[in-house]
Amino acid sequence: MEHVLKSVTDSTGTLDILRDIHFSVPPHQTLAIVGASGSGKSTLLSIMAGLDTPSSGTVRLDGQDLFALDEDRRAALRAQKLGFVFQSFQLLGHLTALENVMLPLELAGRKDARKAATEMLGRVGLGQRLGHYPKVLSGGEQQRVALARAFVVQPAVLLADEPTGSLDYATGETVMELMFTLNREQGTTLVLVTHDTGIAQRCERRITIEAGRASG
Repeated sequence: MEHVLKSVTDSTGTLDILRDIHFSVPPHQTLAIVGASGSGKSTLLSIMAGLDTPSSGTVRLDGQDLFALDEDRRAALRAQKLGFVFQSFQLLGHLTALENVMLPLELAGRKDARKAATEMLGRVGLGQRLGHYPKVLSGGEQQRVALARAFVVQPAVLLADEPTGSLDYATGETVMELMFTLNREQGTTLVLVTHDTGIAQRCERRITIEAGRASG
């Protein structure tokens, strides 16, 4: 990420959300992005994923300039390289746990989607919940489905936005332990937005966003 600026303009003027953000994340590193609510952490994560567009600057994923690609090629690169975990789980309510985890594999044309998804759900402790829909799963179970969906494609980079933000402390601890374990096993680069200092301290590196600027 090179000299990224993100501004928004409305009737009251221009607001700089991110100002000259410049850092790189080596392969396999665990990085926590921390900062107060409204500091721009989630905006930064969205730009890193190519989901939001910077006003200026460059973002590279595996050497590719994300914003030099058109939307379709950017989406294809995301599908190949990135996994996502969100605070709100982002599961599809009309699909079972198994179908939610199979979906990215099917989109990638994997013939073994059912087998790989079943194995990953077993890995996160949900081998008996394959046919259950999100509405009958607890928050912790839904987040474990989301983790399985993210890791099943073995992404080079996993981006997580407040993954324990809607969970109680004990459940959040279980989910984070699982995330770090899967991360170590797969050698994934982990970039984690969090307000939880305990979680941030478990990462190898921390970047603090304050007044739109990054330090650390």
